[in-house]
Amino acid sequence: MRVLVAEDDPIIALGLARRLGALGHEVVGPVASVVDAAALARDEGADLYLFDVDLADGDGIELARDLSVDGPRRPVVVLTGLDAPEVLDRSIAAGVLAHLTKPVDDRQLDAALRLAAARSAELEALREEVDSTRQALADRKVVEQAKGILINALGLSEPEAFARIRSTARDRNLRLVDVARAIVDQRALYERPSR
Repeated sequence: MRVLVAEDDPIIALGLARRLGALGHEVVGPVASVVDAAALARDEGADLYLFDVDLADGDGIELARDLSVDGPRRPVVVLTGLDAPEVLDRSIAAGVLAHLTKPVDDRQLDAALRLAAARSAELEALREEVDSTRQALADRKVVEQAKGILINALGLSEPEAFARIRSTARDRNLRLVDVARAIVDQRALYERPSR
């Protein structure tokens, strides 16, 4: 896994890089600043971010939040020297997937990285499922609108209207929603003029 490391203490940064390499990861960086970390996140294609909370020019938690909104969304593990509940609360609010308090041993580091990567994959799968479900509901709504237009315009029953949409889709090698969308877009042709 390619891990972007942002840590402002050069000794800790080099130690993390060495330990990550020993765990089988490729290290991107390390860098000491928010600016450098943001640039590497956008340019280097890291799989995971490992950010210290206190960086040379800003806050690693805010960087994590900014990247989740405006940059490549990747799992984030935060390192901090402070064992303070407010830091943990900020991490949770920023979408950080693992939070470590220094000093960290190899076992804790490996577990946090693996956990963050696994949770990130699960969240991405859920996002895709939600998007797919939303699209299916939107498509269903268009088909229902089209059926309603055909029922009103042609005096068809609901099963007959659906059968007409389905047969048109099959005959023209189109999806149901594409035929339905065409009917909805052309509803003026099907509507009876008001008197």
